[in-house]
Amino acid sequence: MSEKPIEGNGKAFLVLLLPISFLIIFLIATWRILLAVILLVIGFKVWQEYQWQQWTMRVNPIFHQLVRENQGRLTPMDLAIRGNFPGTTAKRYLDGKASEFGASVLNSEDAGQSYYFITASILGNILDSSEPVKELPAQPVTKTARSLLAAPPTLQEEELETESLPQLTHESAKRSLEKQLIFGSLIQSELAKRLNVYSSTVYKRRNDPEFPEWSRSKDPDGIAWSYVEKTKEFFPLEEG
Repeated sequence: MSEKPIEGNGKAFLVLLLPISFLIIFLIATWRILLAVILLVIGFKVWQEYQWQQWTMRVNPIFHQLVRENQGRLTPMDLAIRGNFPGTTAKRYLDGKASEFGASVLNSEDAGQSYYFITASILGNILDSSEPVKELPAQPVTKTARSLLAAPPTLQEEELETESLPQLTHESAKRSLEKQLIFGSLIQSELAKRLNVYSSTVYKRRNDPEFPEWSRSKDPDGIAWSYVEKTKEFFPLEEG
């Protein structure tokens, strides 16, 4: 009864031993060729990496110039057009630079991927645009202010002025708001406060084609805003 299992195990071992023996014989006979192939593959990979490093050194000046010209915002197409090489190569290069410098990558349906590289000068521009506050135009002295300098009003005059003051204040505030929304403009920090977002968020999105719709979704009054590069200001878009 015990001889059959032993015989079965021996046959199974022989079945496994046969291919293992052929593999050992093959390795002994071809180890030089296999070693040469492995060394050739490693050498080819090293050569490719060396060629890529040399190529990136030639592209770096173009990359730095585009960063300065576009205020840190780049797309693979920008780099491919300027350097005259394929878009896949430009994307691989920008992916490496984004990983190296910790750049932000924004995906857009229209413009594709956009890479944002924040330099010290660009960061300074962001902070500068966030700090200044527009000077309010000189307001004429109101009747109330003049009355403080004049003689104290009588009781009847004071009652009439008190009744008309809320209406004048309301109308003045309404005209000021309408003027700001129709004819006025906002700087980056003011628009960021209005949209309840960070100033850097407005900076990253201001050149996107979808910026008006995005700002409309954030604006408390549903107003779409557009960015004018020349004046560095944001203007409300009139609904047609």
